[in-house]
Amino acid sequence: MWDLSIFQSGDTWVALLTLSVMEIVLGIDNIVFISILSDRLPPEQQPRARRLGVGLALILRLALLFTITSIMRLTAPLFSVAGQAISGRDLVLGLGGLFLIGKATHEIYAKVEVGGDQGPGGGPARAASLGLVIAQILLLDVVFSLDSVITAVGMAQHILVMVIATVLAVIVMLLFVNPISEFVTRHPSMKMLALAFLLLIGVVLVADALEQHIDKGTIYFAMAFSLVVELLNLRVRKVARGGPGASQSAE
Repeated sequence: MWDLSIFQSGDTWVALLTLSVMEIVLGIDNIVFISILSDRLPPEQQPRARRLGVGLALILRLALLFTITSIMRLTAPLFSVAGQAISGRDLVLGLGGLFLIGKATHEIYAKVEVGGDQGPGGGPARAASLGLVIAQILLLDVVFSLDSVITAVGMAQHILVMVIATVLAVIVMLLFVNPISEFVTRHPSMKMLALAFLLLIGVVLVADALEQHIDKGTIYFAMAFSLVVELLNLRVRKVARGGPGASQSAE
């Protein structure tokens, strides 16, 4: 069983708080991706897909945590390409990043060139199947979970601390995945911003796989800044629609 005496140390609580915050921040990637994919489903299936996506993320992260020895072996080099050592982790992050870049690019094209809710022929876009959406969510859950667990191992010494932080982060994801998804769906400009975030995250994953590390703090700050600017834009547009000028033009 786990040794609960570790919680008598203040360092353990600091590690738990720090890791929980870090896991919640890393979970933003998951929420954005799940929001974009679930939007392709019929409205009645969207909440179920979101819950399944977050639930799968929890299962994967806990499973990876309990196989830490195997996970850490993924950081060992498997082969070299042009003098660059490639590990199992690099392969997972690189392929996941490429998939994310491709998916975000396809969604942006569909939104800009084809039209948000239209298919290639100009008619209504065909709704995706629940199984296909869950499969794509599961694929990226593997990538995000691996990144999350390796971060957790580097920040905490005790498996119990990692498990608690992971569960807390997923609970937060469950609480916010539906409101965030619905907000993104209601505002087309926010959906475009979310797709840009996914494209950026994909580039970061590929760079990380190639040992070209980009400070994630800088990336998240840029994302937060862009989000604040867009929220201000939404507020300005809302005021403009309901302001005196709008009323006079309507008359």
